[in-house]
Amino acid sequence: MGLRRKNKSPAVLSHEFVTQNHADAVSCLAMGLLLGLMFEVTAKYVIIFITVQYNVTYATDDKSELVHFYEYGPKDIATIFFYMLIAIILHAVIQEYILDKINRRLHLSKTKHSKFNESGQLAFFYLFSFTWGASILTAVTFLTLRLVNTLLFSFQVKFFYICQIAYWLHALPELYFQKIRKEDIPRQLYYICLYIAHISGAYVLNLQRLGLILLVPHYLVELIFHASRLFYFSDENKQKGFTLWALLFVMTRLLTLTLSVLTFGFGLARVENPVFSIVDGNFNVLTVRISCLAAVCLTQAWMMWKFINFQLKKWREHTQNQIPRRKINNMKSKPTKKETNRANVVNGAVKLEDGASPRTRKSKAL
Repeated sequence: MGLRRKNKSPAVLSHEFVTQNHADAVSCLAMGLLLGLMFEVTAKYVIIFITVQYNVTYATDDKSELVHFYEYGPKDIATIFFYMLIAIILHAVIQEYILDKINRRLHLSKTKHSKFNESGQLAFFYLFSFTWGASILTAVTFLTLRLVNTLLFSFQVKFFYICQIAYWLHALPELYFQKIRKEDIPRQLYYICLYIAHISGAYVLNLQRLGLILLVPHYLVELIFHASRLFYFSDENKQKGFTLWALLFVMTRLLTLTLSVLTFGFGLARVENPVFSIVDGNFNVLTVRISCLAAVCLTQAWMMWKFINFQLKKWREHTQNQIPRRKINNMKSKPTKKETNRANVVNGAVKLEDGASPRTRKSKAL
């Protein structure tokens, strides 16, 4: 009887050990923070990590109802850290119980396997964020529309931004945990850093409403793209979703530029406060508005440049694939001389095209 070889477990704190057990370690850390709520000594510190901070209560004009709003502050960093841990755990659950099982059935190559995992994770996130953001926009009340002080925002809006920042921050260590290929890391770093910069900028500069309005259609377009790519990996004939994505992508870029110019150029300019103050949260000055508008315009221009290059690349690949097919069809349609000669000979006898029998030669007398 042969001895069975046991799989050697990786060394503690090695590269393989960290990538295989990072979700378990993170879940233990999150569970430890939750257990801290059970004790009075630690509860007042742990609560900062779990609940949304800086609650402000206002009364309505008739003082019949109290309205709760929120501000932002340095304690939000602790809350973002906790929900970043939750995002890492959810990422591992989706990867192990959904995406890995689908990958085993599809038998994809290494390149397609990496892109499939990326699109699968982002498709879940974009679907959740689009649904949540759209529900917030549809539930805007009259009180929030009348609110003059833009420093305050509702619980849903603040929690939405905290979860958005936490998710994109968790994507940075996931590049290491998921063993992303070196050639894919720069591309993913670009859009991860852009998301962190724009969402954090909207959160800190009191542009939460504009950011929310721009994020919802953008997430819808990205959801269509990654869903189409998932269907394409399952069946390469399913490419209609990319056409819809291309159309909505251009429309979303135009919508983003239009709303940004109207907001920074006309809307905020009418209520400008010339005194720049970080303590009071006043960033509505000309320099900040121009910087924000320039950042949005440059980002949209960069995205359109990448989009045009992507479409041109696909068009060139399509035309290159069509040229060999045309040559093959032309070769098949034109019979060679040998084939024509073989076609005119049937059972060793020559047969003319009009069906007439060939003239027999007279044998010469010897």
